[in-house]
Amino acid sequence: MTTSTRASTTAATTAATTASTTAATTASTPALHELLATRRSPRGFAVDRPVDDVTLLTLLEAARWAPSANNSQPWRFGVARRGEPAFEALLETLAPGNRVWARHAGVLLLLAARTADEAGQPRRWAVYDAGQAAAHLTVQAQAEGLSVHQMGGFDPRAAAAVFGLDDGLEPVVVLAVGWHDPEADLPEPFASRERAPRVRMPLGDLLLPTADEVLSLSA
Repeated sequence: MTTSTRASTTAATTAATTASTTAATTASTPALHELLATRRSPRGFAVDRPVDDVTLLTLLEAARWAPSANNSQPWRFGVARRGEPAFEALLETLAPGNRVWARHAGVLLLLAARTADEAGQPRRWAVYDAGQAAAHLTVQAQAEGLSVHQMGGFDPRAAAAVFGLDDGLEPVVVLAVGWHDPEADLPEPFASRERAPRVRMPLGDLLLPTADEVLSLSA
C-alpha cells in the first residue's frame, strides 16, 4: 500500500468512525434523562425563598457519594447561607459581574480539593474528583427543584480566608444554589443570557480521532 493510499484510507476510517459514533449518540439523545436535558445555570434566584436545612443537607449528601480515586473523597465544602456573615464574605470574593446576581442565591458553596495525601504525595485526580462531587450535587439540586450556577470568577485566596483553609486545600469553584425565579429583574447582559437558548458544541467536535500511527497498524 502506498503512502498516499494509506493516508487516504486512514482519513476515511477516522471520518467514518467519528460519523458513526456521532450518529449513534445523536440517535440516543431523546433518551437523555430529563434532569440532564432540562438543567440550566440560571442567574435569577427567588429572593424570598431560602434553601431549608434538610434540602441543603440532601445536596451535600449527594456530593458525599460521588466516586473518587481510591475513594479518597478529596472535596470539601464551605457552606454560607444568605443572611450569614460568611455569605457576605464569600460574595465579596466573587468577580463583580457575579456579585450582581449571586447575592440573591439562597446558599453560596465554596468547593475546595485536597490535592495531596497524608504523606504529602500529590493527588493528581483531586480536582477531577471534586468536579464529580459538584456534578452529583447539581443533579440532586435539579431533582429537588433547585438550580445551581457554578462560578470560576472569584478570588481563590480571599475565598480560602473565609473558611480558614490550609495550604493543602485548593479552592476550585463557588456554587450559587437557590430557587430559580424566571421573572427576576436582571441587568444586561445577564437578562439576555437568561433567555438565550441552551446550546452545546456538536458532538463531532468533542470526539478525538485515533492517531494516524495507530490506524496505520491495521492497514
